[in-house]
Amino acid sequence: MFTSTHLFHIVFLTRHPMSNILSSFKCGQLSLAVTRMSRHRYNMGHHHPRLIMRQAMSSFDGSNSTEAPSGDGAAAVPAADEEEVILPSDTEMIVDPSSIQGLADANGSAKKEEAYPSGDLVYKRKGGWESFVVKCRMLIAWPWQRVKNGSVLKLKLTGQVREQYQSRFMQGLSLPQICENLIKAAHDPRISGVILQVEPLSCGWAKIEEIRRHIEYYKESGKPLVGYMPVGGEKEYYLACACKELYAPPGAYISLLGLKVQAQFLGGVLEKVGVEPQVQRIGKYKSAGDQLSRKDMSEANREMLTALLDDIYANFLQKISSSTGKSAADVEALLDKGIYSMEKLKEGGWITDIKYADEIEEMLKKRIGAKEDKPLRTVDYRKYSRVKLWTLALSGGGDCIAVIRAAGGISRQQASGLAAAGEGIASDTFIEKIRLVRESKQFKAVVLRIDSPGGDALASDLMWREIKLLAEKKPVVASMADVAASGGYYMAMAAGVIVAESLTLTGSIGVVTVKFNLGELYQRVGFAKEIISRGKYAELDADQRAFRPEEEAWFAESAMNAYKSFRDKAALSRSMKIETMENVAQGRVWTGVSAVSQGLVDTIGGFSKAVAIAKQKAGIPDDKQVSLVELSRRQPSPLSLLQGGASFISLVNEFFQTEMGSQILDTLVRGVRASNDISALSSSGVQARIDPISIDGLGTELVEKIRNKETTTGS
Repeated sequence: MFTSTHLFHIVFLTRHPMSNILSSFKCGQLSLAVTRMSRHRYNMGHHHPRLIMRQAMSSFDGSNSTEAPSGDGAAAVPAADEEEVILPSDTEMIVDPSSIQGLADANGSAKKEEAYPSGDLVYKRKGGWESFVVKCRMLIAWPWQRVKNGSVLKLKLTGQVREQYQSRFMQGLSLPQICENLIKAAHDPRISGVILQVEPLSCGWAKIEEIRRHIEYYKESGKPLVGYMPVGGEKEYYLACACKELYAPPGAYISLLGLKVQAQFLGGVLEKVGVEPQVQRIGKYKSAGDQLSRKDMSEANREMLTALLDDIYANFLQKISSSTGKSAADVEALLDKGIYSMEKLKEGGWITDIKYADEIEEMLKKRIGAKEDKPLRTVDYRKYSRVKLWTLALSGGGDCIAVIRAAGGISRQQASGLAAAGEGIASDTFIEKIRLVRESKQFKAVVLRIDSPGGDALASDLMWREIKLLAEKKPVVASMADVAASGGYYMAMAAGVIVAESLTLTGSIGVVTVKFNLGELYQRVGFAKEIISRGKYAELDADQRAFRPEEEAWFAESAMNAYKSFRDKAALSRSMKIETMENVAQGRVWTGVSAVSQGLVDTIGGFSKAVAIAKQKAGIPDDKQVSLVELSRRQPSPLSLLQGGASFISLVNEFFQTEMGSQILDTLVRGVRASNDISALSSSGVQARIDPISIDGLGTELVEKIRNKETTTGS
């Protein structure tokens, strides 16, 4: 149903033939980006036995000029009347990276290449005095923060994984808490092992990559790590196979069938109901406009999605083969066979063995030396999250780094309502935090963690300005999670350094404007509307008719103005020429690895790398421990308190934990969010957001259908 106002702008992105999306996965390729290469080799081909060095050097800036650029590190290039250097046909020319950088700087095409710390998580066993301190701290910990010796941490990963820390009364998983629990378990002398149970997940591939990174860190401790996967598809297996061992019950729903991407179009539907979307597109990759106006996929959209699928598929093959010790061809063969039998998965070495959960616990009891006549001591995710890093001597330090997490849609004010509290990015409250950090002498640097598809363009611009002012005073490092696109990228580009996962969805510098003409629909249902106005453009949002020529021209010009503002600020922030940024923009969505080659992102890595870079910029030694101060903990909403189970409403909470209750609760939450989204899109303000693009495995989709069918049959 359409509201009374149907005029709005949306700033959308798209992507590059080798990039994209994020509610899913991605990967990319290394392009010929001179500012991103430590050295570049030019092979003198057979068709060019005599290559002039002047020509090779001029090719880096895309010109034929023989004039050497000015500035430090610029290579001296011979002029036309100088002696040419002739190289044999079998010679390789090694180009000094400083020369490449000099040309890039002169061209204004990219920021200077810097040597960033790796930020790799390296496990170091604590002993001696540190071990004694840990034991003393465990003795004085609060009762609810204590764990029995010989316990096994059980992490059940399923459903949505949020970017922000969750309070004890909130349901769901938190990425920083998952990662923190794995770090703590690696060092906690009371934890003897970990059982990682993986079921269908609702998150992007960048978050999964971050979890995999912390799984590898835990494995360095030498403690047992067992994966258990009763239900899941390609994405879940991608995570679970990182464990040392992977088990599944005999009747497990594990479907590894391949990856797919699909696009949906409403053009035919809107035509049948009498709605005419009037779309103004800027950039050929504006697939958001296609969804409203087309009945099939455009060639540009097909090119984009095909390249995206290829990137994600290549990454999937590479990571699975690395974790399982198989070749990429073996992984492809597994998908093509469509194996659903656990016995065949075991025979092929894709899972370790077939066991029920109780059998896994009995197996672990023997490994850790627990008493066989007593149940295995376990501690779950929620309880173990209460254990403090300080207790295990994993935090603390004189220098403080502020961590500001920006997750969700962008708006100018905090959303209100039963389920909305604590969700999204409100520019007014976000700016308050930025100003607080800027004026505080406590913080040496800032890590801005972004997981946002965008939203209100004005709010994005206001936050960009405040982050820019902060970056002028203190080092600011942007760390991208699943998605930092459109308005999310708008925020990130104000930081001094941008770090993204290889599968992050970013970019999306573009605009699509839409107005719905409901005249035919009104006529069919007998509804009439007349307007008396003063002013040439007073009826710009009139939904009972199409645009007049002058209105359509104004609409297109205003959209172009919004696009140019976004693009030009991106060029300024990334030290690019506007012409160079134009080639990267046009609504394209890029994966992190592709964004690096295009100059939109500085380096690939996770949160730990962002912290390492922040320390470097602040002049803090890499091996020195710092205090990370979280300034954006998500506060519980009234509805989450109901679901979390406060004592006086325990009966209500128990009902919401049932299958029927959870479905009712989910419907309520979706309804509130949908109304908020409609209100946002129906406003006359410019929207810098993207629609979710999802590339999931067919196996995951089939698993969900099977589960839903069984639930219906069982009830």
